[in-house]
Parts: sequence; C-alpha cells; structure tokens
Amino acid sequence: MYNIGEVANMFQLTVSTLRYYDKIGLFTETIKRDPAGIRKFGDAQIETLTVIECLKKAGMQLEDIKRFLDWCKEGDQTIELRRELFYQRKKEVQEKMQELQNVMDFIDYKCWYYDTACAEHTEAKVKNIKPQEMPEEIRAKYERTHR
Repeated sequence: MYNIGEVANMFQLTVSTLRYYDKIGLFTETIKRDPAGIRKFGDAQIETLTVIECLKKAGMQLEDIKRFLDWCKEGDQTIELRRELFYQRKKEVQEKMQELQNVMDFIDYKCWYYDTACAEHTEAKVKNIKPQEMPEEIRAKYERTHR
C-alpha cells in the first residue's frame, strides 16, 4: 500500500490531482483509508492511474476516461465499446505521430540548412540550393515538408 504522496511522486502528479480523481470517481476500486483517514493506494489504484495517465497522453479528456472506466466496471457487455475506443485512440495517436514526424523532418531540414550556412559562413549558397542538389535524406525531408 502507498500513501498519496508516494503515488503522486510515482506518477508526477500533485496530491490535489489524486484527490480530484478520487472525488470524481475515476478509481475502479474504492481507495482504502487508514484509521487516521489517510488514503492508501493499492495495486488496483496504481493500475487505474497507469490507464488514466496513458489515456490522457493519448488526448482523452477526463470525462471520456471516466466513461471508459465506468464501462470497465460494467463488465463484458461493454467489451466492444472499449475495443472501439482503443482503435479510435490508436488512429488519433498515429495521426499525431505523423504530424510530429512532419515537424521533425522540417527541423532536420533546417538543422542541415543552418549547418551548411554556418560551414559556408553565409546563407547565400544554401538559400538558393535546388532540392536535387541536397543530400538524398535531406531532400526527402524537404519535399515532404514543402509540398
């Protein structure tokens, strides 16, 4: 069992965030309290927090995460709903990853651009370079980001 401070540190959350999660009913199992009223988190709550934090990183709002966790409590009758939720998340995360890859390609191109300009001590030459004169890997990144 872990106290609220330990769990907050584990997940890099604030204690008030964990209290809020408890208040809005995100935990699938009730958090036990010791005789002094201190919350004690067990493995079930740790697993639930792992799911919550992953879904938050995947772009889900707490309201939607709560709905998912409620579906989990409902059992087998919601399996298809839960599966569909994860396929939708997967699609959205893949789209976000592609967006980020495009950003990284642009940054890689600009790093090459400025490395070349610094080596020449001027932008003059690199500013007018044609894509076919760029290194193949940089040209591909340039073309993907300059459509």
